[in-house]
Amino acid sequence: MAKTFNILILGGGTAGWMTANLLAKAWNKRGISITLMESPDVPTVGVGEGSTPYIRRFFEKMDISESEWMPQCHATYKNGIRFTDWTTKPGFKSYFHPFATQLDATHFNVFKQHVGLRRKGLHIHVHPDDYFLMARLTENHKLPLPHDHFSHQAFYAYHFDAKLLGDFLKKRAIDAGVNYLSGNVDKVEKHPNGDIAALHTHSNQRVEADFFVDCSGFRSLLMQKALKVPFSSYSNSLLNDAAVAIPSTAETPYCPQTLSAAMPCGWRWKIPLAHRTGNGYVYSSAHLSADEAEHQLRQSIRSVNKSVPAHHVKMKVGRNQKHWERNCLAVGLSQGFIEPLEATGLQMTLVTIEQFIAHFEKGHFTAQYQENVNNGINAAFDHIRDYVLLHYLANNRSDTQYWKDCRGDLAISDSLRGILEVWSQGGDLDNELQRQNISQYYPSLSWHAILTGMGIFPASFYQDQYKIQQFHQSKANMKAFFDNCVSQFQTIKSLDPQGTVQHAS
Repeated sequence: MAKTFNILILGGGTAGWMTANLLAKAWNKRGISITLMESPDVPTVGVGEGSTPYIRRFFEKMDISESEWMPQCHATYKNGIRFTDWTTKPGFKSYFHPFATQLDATHFNVFKQHVGLRRKGLHIHVHPDDYFLMARLTENHKLPLPHDHFSHQAFYAYHFDAKLLGDFLKKRAIDAGVNYLSGNVDKVEKHPNGDIAALHTHSNQRVEADFFVDCSGFRSLLMQKALKVPFSSYSNSLLNDAAVAIPSTAETPYCPQTLSAAMPCGWRWKIPLAHRTGNGYVYSSAHLSADEAEHQLRQSIRSVNKSVPAHHVKMKVGRNQKHWERNCLAVGLSQGFIEPLEATGLQMTLVTIEQFIAHFEKGHFTAQYQENVNNGINAAFDHIRDYVLLHYLANNRSDTQYWKDCRGDLAISDSLRGILEVWSQGGDLDNELQRQNISQYYPSLSWHAILTGMGIFPASFYQDQYKIQQFHQSKANMKAFFDNCVSQFQTIKSLDPQGTVQHAS
């Protein structure tokens, strides 16, 4: 580039500072200047405490070790998600959605074989908790970290204090050369062609740049307000639009999982951090008031102090029709949001930044591949929406109108409808996922886990004693194998005074 190319990121928080770090890592030596401006008066949403294994790519790319960032963010390990009370079917009132390990490939094939027999009506009980090592590790309060002599690795994620992670990444970015400004945007100035030219602050600063990244949260000051990019709501599919969060005391030893428990008008999370437990209730404001939601959440938390204030959040569920428009990219809540059931918020942030970096470079820092980026991110949002929606469609609760409405007159995409038809008709789910080319969003393991975990099987049975005997023998072999493997993984020993997780030696 002939001159310095200036990028201005509007908004801090986890999304803003992740963006700053990744852009600095990629382009600091390319004659590109990166500046982040955040408001001193606008707090971050700050209730996000979970993630998917995708986030490990970020820390690896940034050369940040777990020993460096986890203690500073009171982080803990996450083996998967435990879903409870989403269905009343006997034997299926709880299931664990695991992350995979290198040891799961063989047993996943056995799982699919058994699922196939059950879908054809064989009188056997098939439940995902019996087939994956992560479920067994979590049951035994084991971390996803093998002892040094055990070579098999596990894929895992983290829980963390979102504000502290933002603070940690802020320091990293500034140390890496990212410029920092504090200010409240008063006006967005545009070029005659419609591109953004500069931001004006309340203190009469004029901050110009060649390219802008909108990390201003649900306000979406640049993408939606200034550039008028339309927003596609998911409210006709996903009913939840609000959340309330209340912290409670830390549990020792903690269980390395996110708990997602169904409530009368939504679901509540329980997330173990090193210094506290995160609790929240995601609900539909059309079915429940904020005061009643807070009351129900407080009743469900045994260790909460009544004087601890609740944090209420309104959620704007959906996505922008474009995420890269003109000379602006939206990242984080400013581009879209899917309720936090599967903790995919930071994953979409990282996917967006990575796709932008790759295509902006490929197009020689022009908008040549803008449409490719927009189409790819829209597909990711829509397929994650479908997977989240399936949790609600699969429920069989009738205790409140909310749960009835969750499987009522909702908009279902052709993609999800095709998956459900293949499953209900006894077809090959793997072939359908490959036909739709959507395994990169949620793999076969995830679809099998939710459909079997919620007990989506035919009601009729047939007996075949030979096949049933083979089934039980296979299950016994797996149990013995997992029992041996569990001893090869580390356990939590204690928490030190700073709330740092200590591992057993």
